[in-house]
Amino acid sequence: MNQLKTAFLLVALTVLLVLVGRILFGDAGTIAFLAIAIVMNGVAYWFSDRIALASAQAQEVSPADAPMLYRLADRLAVQYGVPRPRVYVSPDPSPNAFATGRNPSHAAICVNEGLLRILDEEELYGVLAHEFGHVRNRDILISSVVAVLAGTITLISQFGWYLGGGRDDRQSPFGPILALLTVILAPIAALLIQLAVSRSREYQADKTGAEVSGDPMALASALRKLERATEVVPSQTAQPAFAHLYIVNPLHGGWAGLFSTHPPIEERIRRLEEMAGGIRR
Repeated sequence: MNQLKTAFLLVALTVLLVLVGRILFGDAGTIAFLAIAIVMNGVAYWFSDRIALASAQAQEVSPADAPMLYRLADRLAVQYGVPRPRVYVSPDPSPNAFATGRNPSHAAICVNEGLLRILDEEELYGVLAHEFGHVRNRDILISSVVAVLAGTITLISQFGWYLGGGRDDRQSPFGPILALLTVILAPIAALLIQLAVSRSREYQADKTGAEVSGDPMALASALRKLERATEVVPSQTAQPAFAHLYIVNPLHGGWAGLFSTHPPIEERIRRLEEMAGGIRR
């Protein structure tokens, strides 16, 4: 199912780019933007993980650099029956984590330095179990593609703003109006795509991670800490297009708070507490 949704999103990106090219530059724009779409599809599939990691300024670490991370990652890889993902650390002091990649054999997990400072080993294990849940559930490709798609749509809006007025208005008196609509609607479309693919996946990754780790309350405790800390320590690296990748929303306030790509922390914790009660019974 995720593969089908990914293909749909890539087709949607192609159609969107071709339409924008047609609106702004006519026949020549249609051809040029089709070529751009083909390139962007390839980038979204093959390099979206590298783009996400570069956006977070993350660096791959070795077992000597992060022995606890590797110990927990190796343990979870066995429990999940997947290859151990590459392990990255971001210098961001805001505590958070995300997983990316195109499949379980080409996956990476990134944790912020801020997360390593405030979580104990059990809580870190719960967070990593959540991220491994994304890997096993094959959420990572569609989430990474959506990040590139959202970023591309945002670039389209900026492109329309700067260049939309450059088209010869004699070809179409509605050119500037359509360009303005692109500027207004493109970021909304990007946000709606993020909302559509992220919230249900966060609930499922919470559930999967808690089941595999056997300790829902460790993840619940980690979520409480992360929610409080990310409000106090703003992210220095997170970009809006990649916000949905993180375990908790790295962006707060304004529109980011109103249209959060993540389900409410309180509801996630409530579900985990219910799971813990069921396990005890």
